[in-house]
Amino acid sequence: MKRPYRILIADDNAANRELLEALLATIDCETEFAVDGQDTLEKVASFQPDLVLLDVMMPKLNGFEVCQQLKENPETSRIMVLMVTALNELGDIERAVKAGTDDFLSKPINKVELRKRVENMLKLKDTTDELERLRQYIRMMDHQEDAS
Repeated sequence: MKRPYRILIADDNAANRELLEALLATIDCETEFAVDGQDTLEKVASFQPDLVLLDVMMPKLNGFEVCQQLKENPETSRIMVLMVTALNELGDIERAVKAGTDDFLSKPINKVELRKRVENMLKLKDTTDELERLRQYIRMMDHQEDAS
């Protein structure tokens, strides 16, 4: 049986964290919280989320820096990142894309849009994980043939 999805909510504002958790209540998932950029990286290592809801404006490391570090690390590069931000200038969006975000959502958050994006990102995560498992299986089979 597949474990519930794991979603890390990274936001320095407690009210925002609670709101995001409440909006995700209909999704079968475990949630964990991070309060700043450095805490986010530490929680990713220990919690191993499928998805990170990542605020941009956080202390220690901002969301752009956290996202870039996650995407550059082979151990965490396949974790889906949804940036949730009050910033919505074109430059901010370009910066988020450059940092490697998988998607972004502007505040104030529309609950239907949030849930749908999260559901779609989790489906995409399942698909990419399955694809990676198939690639590894094919490599293993090729290796066994080469060894014969």
